[in-house]
Amino acid sequence: MSGKQGSQLDLIMEFFKANPKRDIPHPEVVDWVVKEWQKRTGKVFRDPDRGIRSLHQRGYLQKIAKGVYRYDSDFVALREDLEDFAPALKKQILERDNYQCVICGIGKKEGAELHIDHIKPKDLGGKATLENGQTLCSKHNFLKKNLKQTETGKKMFLRMLETAKNANEKELIDFLEDVLEVYEKHNINGHIVWKK
Repeated sequence: MSGKQGSQLDLIMEFFKANPKRDIPHPEVVDWVVKEWQKRTGKVFRDPDRGIRSLHQRGYLQKIAKGVYRYDSDFVALREDLEDFAPALKKQILERDNYQCVICGIGKKEGAELHIDHIKPKDLGGKATLENGQTLCSKHNFLKKNLKQTETGKKMFLRMLETAKNANEKELIDFLEDVLEVYEKHNINGHIVWKK
C-alpha cells in the first residue's frame, strides 16, 4: 500500500493487527482511526468505512457480520483478481453517462461529486469494463454500498418493452407500459426518458 490512501489503509490495519482474532464493529475502528489520523497528520480521514471494506475485499480482513470485521493472520487470503477502472476507462464511462449519476441524473453541472463504480461488485467477480461501469453521485454510491443495488430497473423495463414491441406481444406491451407509468408517476429514475 502506498500514497495517501495506502497510509490510511495502513493505519486501519495497524488497529486490526493490535486487536487480532477479535470481532470488531465498524464504529470502534472508525472512531480510533479518525482520531489517530487527525493526531498524526492534522487532517481529516475521509471515508474510513470504505477503507475497511477495501481491506476486506482484498483479503486482509474477514467479514464476520454486517459491520463486524476480524483480522487473523492465519486467514489472510489476498485476492489478485480485483480490477479497478483505469483513468481512460473512467473517462469513457463518464462520457457515456453524460457526466451524470445514472440514478438521479445530477452531475458536475449541479456540483455533484461523481464516482465510477462497478455494477457487479469486483469482490463478486465484476470486471473493470465499460459494460460493468456506471457513474454514481456520492449519495447513490453510498446507497449502493449499503443496499447492494443502484438502479430500480427502469432501463431493464424499457429494453423489455422494445423487445415486446418488436415481437408484437400485446399483453406484455400493456403490462410493461403500466409498470413504466408507475415510474413516471413517482419520478423514479426520471432522468431515464421513456419515449412513448
